[in-house]
Parts: sequence; structure tokens; C-alpha cells
Amino acid sequence: MTVSQPIPVTVLSGFLGAGKTTLLRHLLKAEHGLKIAVIENEFSDAGIDTQLLGTEPVQVMTLSNGCVCCTIHTDLTKALYLLLERLDSGEIAFDRLVIECTGLADPAPVAQTFFIDEELRERYLLDGIITLVDAAHAEQHLTQTIAQAQIGFADRLLVSKRDLVDDAAFNALSERLTRINRRAPIRVVEHGNIDLAELLDVRGFNLNADVGGGMMLRPLKPVSSAGSIDRITSLVLRTEKPLDIDKLSEFMNELLEDHGKQLLRYKGVLNIANEPRRMVFQGVLKLYGFDWDTEWGEGEKRESVIVFIADELPEEKIRAGFSRVISNTL
Repeated sequence: MTVSQPIPVTVLSGFLGAGKTTLLRHLLKAEHGLKIAVIENEFSDAGIDTQLLGTEPVQVMTLSNGCVCCTIHTDLTKALYLLLERLDSGEIAFDRLVIECTGLADPAPVAQTFFIDEELRERYLLDGIITLVDAAHAEQHLTQTIAQAQIGFADRLLVSKRDLVDDAAFNALSERLTRINRRAPIRVVEHGNIDLAELLDVRGFNLNADVGGGMMLRPLKPVSSAGSIDRITSLVLRTEKPLDIDKLSEFMNELLEDHGKQLLRYKGVLNIANEPRRMVFQGVLKLYGFDWDTEWGEGEKRESVIVFIADELPEEKIRAGFSRVISNTL
């Protein structure tokens, strides 16, 4: 059997009441012409279709528009393999997958599933992590580190219930989200309605320099004395000086050895000494990859940019280590 292109996977996270199920309903009912499979677990606040909840570990139902709804009472890996079996047998058809995490779920194990298991890595491609943020209850939710982590992992942040807060509260929330995650664009979603381009093909885990605006980092305002200090924060490092590739490897190995479990997401586009091509790298916790990308253009500013998003981010250690990576070769 010839294996086709990997199936893009979108992970949907966010606290209970943020609107994940409303968004999924919109996604499944919209006439977009896509065959989307949705994996929903039994812990969600309101099932897409409560009749799906049965005694079997995995329930699969094909909807009228060709989408597939899958409710799981077992671990994610088993559900992913079961969907592949049914796809390969012709029992169901889908070309995209959306996974809804529970409100209290840590996105890390879900993301790692697509890197650790070799067969799943070949058949599925993790495209992006989308996190919904409830504007009306964000302050309460963000007292919990897991909510901050969901924001830190995100490639897109969708703010729901914008109409329930005033401009000052929304702006304060946007600034707080930016301090946690400098990479993820913030979008407002109204009752589950949003352009599908904001959800699909975000290429959040692609190893290339064009990461859908991922390195177009949002400006950060200084935190006021009254501002919230969150455990999850982001750090951006920039330099126009070339980097020593051996020292870079030492720096990253040491950083991951000591703080790998704290580093939720990290991504960089790097200018390596004596190398005409960009180096791109990114990772989730201790899992990371790197590759060479296109050559720097003539006259283009060769700037290295790295963003780290971490739990209790060791900023001083990262800055000190990065300063040693700068090459003495000009």
C-alpha cells in the first residue's frame, strides 16, 4: 500500500467554558468541503453528540458532510491507530484531524505523541496547537499554571467572550497573553465563528524560517506594578553577530539537560558563522529538531532570533549561555 501525505493534526486546548465545543460544532457543520476527523474525549463539558458516548473505548460516527466524529474512552495513541485502521480499510475517509483536549489537560503529552511514536510520526503531521481563552474568566483561569501552560504551547490564541469585557480589560488580557507567549497571534472568535485559515495550515511545527509569521514577534509593553506575574513567560534573544555552531550545540544540550522539562516551546532562525544558509530549529520540552533552510539574501540583515517559552524561565542562565555562542569569527 502506498502511504499518502501525512494527515495534518490540529490540537485544540483551553479551559472549560472557553468555547472549544462551540468551535468544533462550527467546524464540523461548516460547508468547507474538507473531510475533518475530530477526536473528542468524554471529559468535555458538552459533547458534540452525546449519543456517541457508549461502552466502547472508541466510538466513530461519520457526519452528513463527510466529517468524522470520534469519542474516546481510552488513550490517544490507541484512538489514532484505530482511525488509521479504519481509514486504510476504506471504512471512513478524512484528510485532517482535530484533537480536543480536556479543560485541565496539559498539551505536552499530546504534542509529544506525534514525535515519539515512529509510525504515528509518518502518518500524522502536527500542524498547530490552538488555545481558546475565555475573556470573561481569564483572570480566574490564569491563576492555574496549567492554563498558562496551554497559552505557552499555543501557535494561535483565540479569545472568546470578547463582548463580555470592556476595552481596558481586553487590552490588559492581550498584554498578559503576550508576556506568556510572544509567538502566537491573538484572534477574537465569536460564538465559534472564525476563518478556517486561522485554525488550519498554521505550520507551527514546520522546520523552516517561514513559520506563518511565527517569528514576527508581538511587541511587549513593560509590566506595571499592578500587572500579573505568571509562571509561564517568554524570552526573545536577538543578535546580528554570527553564531558558533559547536558552542550552540553545547548551549542547547546543557540547557535541555538542566531545564528541558520547563521549556514548553522554543524556536529559532539562526545565522551560523561561515554558513550561507539559515539554520532553523524548534522543540517541545526535551524533543527538538533542526535543519538548514534557504540562503540569506544579498544585502539582507542576517539576524538570529530565538524565542523561549518556559515555566519559571531561567532567563539569566539562557542569556549568559547564549552570549557564549556568539562566534569570534567575523
